[in-house]
Amino acid sequence: MCGRYRLSRAKEIIAEHFDIPDEVEWSPRYNIAPAQRVAVVRQNPEHPVRQFSVMRWGLIPYWAKDANIGYKMINARAETVAEKPAYRESFKNRRCLIPADGFYEWKREGKTKQPFHFGMHDDSIFAFAGIGDRWKNPQGEVIETCSIITTTPNALLADVHDRMPVILPVDDYDLWLDPGFKHTDDLKELLRPYDATLMRRYPVSTRVNLVKNDDPECAMELKGQSGDGLSA
Repeated sequence: MCGRYRLSRAKEIIAEHFDIPDEVEWSPRYNIAPAQRVAVVRQNPEHPVRQFSVMRWGLIPYWAKDANIGYKMINARAETVAEKPAYRESFKNRRCLIPADGFYEWKREGKTKQPFHFGMHDDSIFAFAGIGDRWKNPQGEVIETCSIITTTPNALLADVHDRMPVILPVDDYDLWLDPGFKHTDDLKELLRPYDATLMRRYPVSTRVNLVKNDDPECAMELKGQSGDGLSA
């Protein structure tokens, strides 16, 4: 799964990487958690222009009766996202990119769990494959929500967790965002584990365990400890 990540780049870098023409409003975050507002990139359905917005992390299907379902839907499995009633319409019609520059997973070591940070070798920004939906609460307020798609782990994550978020290569951004592209079988081909040789991992402080901690220290490498994996 993917249950915690960071997007600590300046808004100007986000705009440049995702080719967003309008102003991007974002302050660096180091410990983003479910149910919080997250950065999302979408394409205007009427014009081929990318747009930046924020959504609540935890997809609430438009037909849901209770918003609490979103807490169980922070991730959608690549293997079933095109068929599950909660996700299939969003997968076909409301895909998005969720910018990040790192994510966290926990590895059990005896009676404790050691958090690890995963990201690119050059610490560059990247994007998770996301889907979104619009839900209206009983008061008539429209709430936009999203989910991160996960797949089987690559070699870097395999000994830590049995899932990893789908990271889309830059060359796949256009197809993923195209609201006119409806061929779900072709889209599912994009939902594969990211190349482990392009990534690195390292242990971080258990400070990241607490959602209230959201500062650069959450993503700092713990010195003197092996990250194991491919990049240690």
